Amino acid sequence: MENVKIPLPLKPTKFLDQFRAFIRKDGKSYATENTYVHWVHQYILFNNKAHPGTLGNKQIEAYLSHLALVAEAAPNTQKTALNAIMFLYNRFLKKPIEKLDFQYAKKPQKIPTVFTHEEAMAVIDCMVMPYKLMTQVMYGAGLRISEVLRLRVKDVDFAMGYLVIRDAKGGKDRTTLLPKSLITDLKNQVFMVSKLLEFDKARDVGPVYLPHALERKYPYAGRALEWQFLFPSDNISKDPRANVMRRHHLYSGTLQSHVKDAIREARIFKHASCHTFRHSFATRLLQAKYDLKQIQTLMGHADIRTTEIYLHVLDELGDKVKSPID
Repeated sequence: MENVKIPLPLKPTKFLDQFRAFIRKDGKSYATENTYVHWVHQYILFNNKAHPGTLGNKQIEAYLSHLALVAEAAPNTQKTALNAIMFLYNRFLKKPIEKLDFQYAKKPQKIPTVFTHEEAMAVIDCMVMPYKLMTQVMYGAGLRISEVLRLRVKDVDFAMGYLVIRDAKGGKDRTTLLPKSLITDLKNQVFMVSKLLEFDKARDVGPVYLPHALERKYPYAGRALEWQFLFPSDNISKDPRANVMRRHHLYSGTLQSHVKDAIREARIFKHASCHTFRHSFATRLLQAKYDLKQIQTLMGHADIRTTEIYLHVLDELGDKVKSPID
């Protein structure tokens, strides 16, 4: 239940609990909440547990430079830490920070690892259901692992032919492709979920977790088919936030393990993971001459420059330059 928010006291007294409550009130995603709390905690530890209100530019600069020079953090990691600290001071503590002077992390941007279509299908063919179907959705629709795990039955629109991705990175919703070749298997998966729901109701298992206080607004929605996770866990577990037994979605580590095993079985000698299927989705669309802006929308990238990295992938694959020997 890694995406279920931890409960907080009505009147938090601990600093990080107060910070977490403020982030939550601000409406940021739970992933952002955890990320900001993590980096602020690390910043506090770096400064010998001093209260951030007593610190300023000098300590912030020292920490960010430490990430670059000692911890050898990647630029994006350092940027995430900076965003968390700036949110802490500018928004939470209301102590604006300006004109920071620190050592920026400088590492060349890596070209994403990409499967050929044959490699992707070889990995998929080594998998069993439902992990095979989940991987097919990642490759066929360009989903992140967290997005495929959080899919609910209602997010698969068979009539209109698209998937709805809720509360994705940046807290935004988007639509993406519903691969036609997966429709039959996805309908079978929905049928399986319906039977599992009937089984859970007979055993008086608690309703599925609903985000953003929807359980209070729609008290019966948690037992409706459309709100069930498309890829539910095999087991029920106690939700410590509500002290009730629920069936959550499959655990991310389990899917990652199945993909890693399949990559080895398919004898693919690349540093690949679940996210490689998302990279491969974007690369296939570029190879098919789809518009970069359209791919950006399907991928859910906030910045077109993030999508443009796949142009470099095509250069690496030799789509534009022919070798003299060829």
